[in-house]
Amino acid sequence: MADQPTSCKQAFEMMPSRFNKEAAKGLNATYQFDLSGDGGGKWHVIINNDSCQVKEGPAASPSITISMTAQDYLDMLSGKLNGQVAFMSGKLRIAGDMGLALKMQSLFQ
Repeated sequence: MADQPTSCKQAFEMMPSRFNKEAAKGLNATYQFDLSGDGGGKWHVIINNDSCQVKEGPAASPSITISMTAQDYLDMLSGKLNGQVAFMSGKLRIAGDMGLALKMQSLFQ
């Protein structure tokens, strides 16, 4: 397993290298991440078939918006926080296409 990111900025910078092109075939979606608290910010990830672009800032019209604290996001990436538990406990909020949230795990290694 690759090194775990220590900041949200680093996590988003690493996303293209962890992108699973096979899982993204035929997918065209924009993921918006709104991360609050220390080290947070807004990023969006554009998936278009087998390409992945990460940009800082809000997307014009995201397919899904994922909101949580920056620390919870890092904990989820490292496996300390389960995505379903985070969602059920209100730590993770999702607006838009719920199916895209479920697909997220297969898109990134």
